[in-house]
Amino acid sequence: MALISPSRRLRRTPFSEGVEAAGVSAYTVYNHMLLPTVFASVEEDYRHLKSAVQVWDVACERQVEVRGPDAAKLVQMLSPRDLRGMLPGQCYYLPMVDETGGMLNDPVAVKLAEDRWWISIADSDLLLWVKGIAHGYRLDVLIDEPDVSPLAVQGPKSDELMARVFGDGVRDLRFFRFGFFDFQGRSMVVARSGYSKQGGFEIYVEGADIGMPLWHALMEAGRDLDVRAGCPNGIERVEGGLLSYGNDMTRDNTPHEAGLGRFCNTATAIGCIGRDALLRVAKEGPVKQVRAIEIGSTSLPRCDRPWPLMAGAKQVGQVTSAAQSPDFGCGVAIGMVRMTHWDEGTELIVETQDSAYPARVRETFWI
Repeated sequence: MALISPSRRLRRTPFSEGVEAAGVSAYTVYNHMLLPTVFASVEEDYRHLKSAVQVWDVACERQVEVRGPDAAKLVQMLSPRDLRGMLPGQCYYLPMVDETGGMLNDPVAVKLAEDRWWISIADSDLLLWVKGIAHGYRLDVLIDEPDVSPLAVQGPKSDELMARVFGDGVRDLRFFRFGFFDFQGRSMVVARSGYSKQGGFEIYVEGADIGMPLWHALMEAGRDLDVRAGCPNGIERVEGGLLSYGNDMTRDNTPHEAGLGRFCNTATAIGCIGRDALLRVAKEGPVKQVRAIEIGSTSLPRCDRPWPLMAGAKQVGQVTSAAQSPDFGCGVAIGMVRMTHWDEGTELIVETQDSAYPARVRETFWI
């Protein structure tokens, strides 16, 4: 097996020591950092995530901090979602687009104050785009990557574990809201959010020095809850229809093609750089769009490349993420499908690197 050669370009995280001690068995590279992908096995990690509680090192979700008098104006320029009603204490999922309406990222924006925001980014160099826009429009803002590393607590027992470490007040957080909670004399932003459908929290750990003390505190407090180190799980992610930027959507796709039209208020998002392009798309409608794809299989190969979706001899789309689901007894997948074949129940064939399998378009994802 080939190894990744470490260098300063590939950064460890404040939690790497804990991840290694927990027996991580695979990584990927995300925002120039190591992101764990497997501990025991993908299926065992999946089972545990659905039944207990896990602590995830997601420090690779880097923050772009925007602060200054023009902070709100700049963040609105980046996204077609209308932010005028967003209040401090809220988190918003934001499609971010370029001047053509193409997706550049799909971060969570954390509004700390009217003049201070964190943009918690997916895997792309969004910092450089934000800096370029701020400079080009001569906005009164400072743009930086702060020393903030998210740590996620996910799973059905996450409320109990978090309450033991941060106090019962954490239970009162509503979905996509955050509050400030004390840990060892440090105030931390804690949000009810996360990259799974099992429920949980994301802790925005400000200061690398407090990373491992927090990790150890969570592990100690959750011993009787069967807490384990974990990571975003490929099976559970696809079952829940959680999109992966760079896999299920790229700069070649608009938010409408990615099925994110509900997060676009293009008509009222005055100032968004891609607004004119997206107004045309919204009027005409996309010609292809993300769909849930059920695959008739008992064992799928690894989906490390797009798989063609075929209607007879004609390609009508592609599968971008797929996994074999133990709970649903079939292959589960995310695909980009042309409008001529995206209706629920449409029968297709998916061509993997190993074999061809029958596939069917679903109206909804599994969880």
